[in-house]
Amino acid sequence: MSIRIHRPSACLGAAYFLAALLATLSMAARANEPAAATLRALAPTLSVGDVVFIRVAARPFREVAAATGSWTNHVGIVIDVSGAEPLIAESTFPLSRTTTLSKFVARSEGGRVAVARLKAPLTSEQQQRVVAAAERRNGVFYDTGFDLHSRRQFCSRYVREVMAEATGIRLGEVETFATLLSRQPQTELGFWRVWYFGQIPWQRETVTPASLLHSPELAPVFDGTVV
Repeated sequence: MSIRIHRPSACLGAAYFLAALLATLSMAARANEPAAATLRALAPTLSVGDVVFIRVAARPFREVAAATGSWTNHVGIVIDVSGAEPLIAESTFPLSRTTTLSKFVARSEGGRVAVARLKAPLTSEQQQRVVAAAERRNGVFYDTGFDLHSRRQFCSRYVREVMAEATGIRLGEVETFATLLSRQPQTELGFWRVWYFGQIPWQRETVTPASLLHSPELAPVFDGTVV
């Protein structure tokens, strides 16, 4: 499969939508309100290697958000911008896969989306490595135990490992369940006791979407609602 990494700079349509998106973001910032953009306006601003955060409404994902004190509970990474719309690589149930941006965003509760990008721009070679690293991890079963060292995958681990393999940069913070939940003492543990059949693995290491979102290596590109 041949993947074109960069969009033509002379594309007037993309330039128009980028200008529209930037104007929207500027107005929202002045009004101190969350940004809002159409999918058609957001898509041309994305690049291979961008990290895309959403909020899935399913109960286990909501519990992840509550346990991490964050709105986001799912994350993917852009691997293609050459087609009709960007493609997002993600670890999801039951298998890791590639999803169109529209389908990825459609799963987000309230249309909430954030996009972040490495502060140091990726080279073309690094972008190709992102694509290759993601493709090597496609078709892997989802890890419902969120174990950083299992043979399976989960979303934040997937993105972290793809980026590390492609660039050497490790996003997010590895932490045990004990450390993670101690930061949110109000977390209701009943769900997690049931989830882990009565015994929460307190010393298990994991990495969360919230941790990736706050990585100092990333700079925000968009944070708001896609309508």
